[in-house]
Amino acid sequence: METYDIAVIGGGCAGASAAMYGARFNLKTIMFAEQPGGLITTTHLVENYPGIKSISGPDMGMVFVEHAQVSGAELNFSRVNQLSKEGDLFKLGTGSGDFMAKTVVLATGTKHKHLGVPGEEEYANKGVSYCALCDAAFFKEKTVAIVGGGDSAAIEANIMTQHAAKVYVLVRKDFMRAEPVNLVRIEKDPKVEILYETEIAEINGDGEKVTYVILKSGDKLELDGVFMAIGHDPQNDLAKQIGAELDGRGFVIVNREAETNVPGFYAAGDITDAQFKQAIIGAAEGVYGSVKAYEYIQEKFGKE
Repeated sequence: METYDIAVIGGGCAGASAAMYGARFNLKTIMFAEQPGGLITTTHLVENYPGIKSISGPDMGMVFVEHAQVSGAELNFSRVNQLSKEGDLFKLGTGSGDFMAKTVVLATGTKHKHLGVPGEEEYANKGVSYCALCDAAFFKEKTVAIVGGGDSAAIEANIMTQHAAKVYVLVRKDFMRAEPVNLVRIEKDPKVEILYETEIAEINGDGEKVTYVILKSGDKLELDGVFMAIGHDPQNDLAKQIGAELDGRGFVIVNREAETNVPGFYAAGDITDAQFKQAIIGAAEGVYGSVKAYEYIQEKFGKE
């Protein structure tokens, strides 16, 4: 069984950065990327990454992956399902076989949260969506609602206005926590109507597609689509398997150098307990993960 110096689990900005730096350290590096580019590939535009004025999410994700590959990292599209320790090495179980590594950088990120109301699962992909960039084109000249009060909701609303005839933004509180530039855009857009202190009680349709929702106020709102932008849950199954310490929300606890409580096991990006989830922070954590992995290998296994 082949042994790698660094196994990076995740192919987003954090994972690709870790893989790129690992390869640049001349370490045998493999990056497992079931979704190359990561969650940022579902973002319409990225305009807050220093040095890049504007780039599409899919393009940015692939630029990171390509940089890792050009640097010498091996790309594997398998999903890592099992993670354990065998002696001084980590064992990674995938659908394409088992792999061994001296160190691991976990960069599995997050997955979209669900609202948990009646009708949400029934109408998933029938009008209920978690990605405006992915599905906006299916709602040309339709009426839709974006559920959420953060920056993601504002960004999703901006995307939807390029396709839909009417966009409601349903905000649970009496304010939005969006970046000012994104909030101003939707406030000035005639297609957008922000409904504060508004929550969905249930989602209904004709069996084939969404047709309306019932609000907690009892009001009925006729819609063709509902887009959830209410945050993300950490994909922490592997962290749990290896015994990494998690915070109360399930994110992996790291120090400022991406180290966890498990020697040789590092975490980077949205899976960590860093409060501010941004591509540039994930990239920096990924770099730290590889730097510390390199130091760990030198100390634990010696120069080879």
